[in-house]
Order: sequence, then C-alpha cells, then structure tokens
Amino acid sequence: MSAPVKYSSQREAILRFLKSRKDHPTADVVFHHIRKDIPNISLATVYRNLNQLAAAGIILRLTTDGKTDHFDACVEPHYHFCCRGCNGVMDIDMEPFPELTKKAEEVSNYKIEQATILFSGLCDCCKDKL
Repeated sequence: MSAPVKYSSQREAILRFLKSRKDHPTADVVFHHIRKDIPNISLATVYRNLNQLAAAGIILRLTTDGKTDHFDACVEPHYHFCCRGCNGVMDIDMEPFPELTKKAEEVSNYKIEQATILFSGLCDCCKDKL
C-alpha cells in the first residue's frame, strides 16, 4: 500500500459511485457515469484516481482477462466470479476460507497479506444461451 490518498471531490465521486455498485465496473463505466455529474472530468483523471485508490487499499482492482480491470469498493475478504460469456464480474456470496491462506503460507513460507480468488465460467444468463 502507498501513502494515504488526499481528498478531492472527483475522488469522492468515484468512490461513492463504486460503493453504490455490485457489478464491479470498469474505468470506462466509472468515467461515463461520473461525467454526468462532473462534465469536465477526463478519462485519465478517472484512471489516475482509481489507481491511487487501489494502491492505497481503499478499493480492489480485479484483472479478469489480463487487460481489463474491474473495481470493487468492498475490500473485505470475498470471492469473485467472472463470466467468460459476458465478461461480467460478480461477488460470490459465501464465507471466505482463511484456512486456504494459512495453507498457502505453510507450503510457500511466504507471508500472505492479501488474496484475490477469481472463479470463472458462465453466469446464469450465458449458460442458458449455450
């Protein structure tokens, strides 16, 4: 994690938007929504603020396909699912398994500070289409 992030109205608007969502939007989705309230905001500003919030541990960055990042305001341990059909990212509503992290530390001898587990497959809508 980096140094604390200073307050800005743009950063606050981005964070408020992320907290209102459960679908883990991309930077482009955040930009198009924030632009309605802050018309002069640039995509670069949205990216910079998302990067700073993620580096500070205030939000999570989820990279699903190696090139597209999704963002999540919930930083508590939880699992995610990425649909390979629609590329949607959703939370999986289940308790995390701290034993998994403990076992990973035991076999690797690393000190694990954070884990992101991302399941992939087809969501309900996409699996019905195939």
